[in-house]
Amino acid sequence: MDFIPSLPTLLAFSAASLLLALTPGPDMTLSISRALAQGKKAALFVVLGTSLGVIVHTCLVAFGISALITASPVAFTVLKTGGAAYLLWLAIQAIRFGSSLSIKKVDAVKGTPLANISTGFSVNLLNPKVIIFFMTFLPQFVTAGDPAVTHKLLFLGFFFIVIGIPVNVLIVLAADGLSSWLQKNRGVMRGLDYAFATVFSIFAVKIFFTQAR
Repeated sequence: MDFIPSLPTLLAFSAASLLLALTPGPDMTLSISRALAQGKKAALFVVLGTSLGVIVHTCLVAFGISALITASPVAFTVLKTGGAAYLLWLAIQAIRFGSSLSIKKVDAVKGTPLANISTGFSVNLLNPKVIIFFMTFLPQFVTAGDPAVTHKLLFLGFFFIVIGIPVNVLIVLAADGLSSWLQKNRGVMRGLDYAFATVFSIFAVKIFFTQAR
């Protein structure tokens, strides 16, 4: 199986991926906020959506499409503007329809599995930092002249998802476990809505000023 890297490479990649999975970002912020507002089931669908986004990014890197996107100023500008705008929209939604929304209304408006999957997918896919990350991170664990480099990049990308999902699930479960207490403390819950909105806005600004390298 030529597509599987050597054991030392795989161990190094696993350690780096675990650390990166624990690093807060738009995906983690979204899943936590969704767990607090709608429960763990909705948040797990968000995690599924972000994982699907990682699959797309992996394929883009493996087949060289990401290099074309970041090399084109127009394409990159469109991508990062769309990503920043989407995160700002999520920030507004967090303030308008956050934890103050009733459970019934959440289920009717924002609680469908498809809606949560698509939200997670969009946040991940429209983040140019993810493209840059995969372009700089994955290639470190392959050799340019390796005839199986494409297959190894695909393997590493999927392995990254395998490592990240359990971490995200544990974070969602921890957030969901606090939801009952938070529901009884509406002031704290509302404060979290504004906190998540602030985080989303910060990420939006960072994404907008991201420069292709």
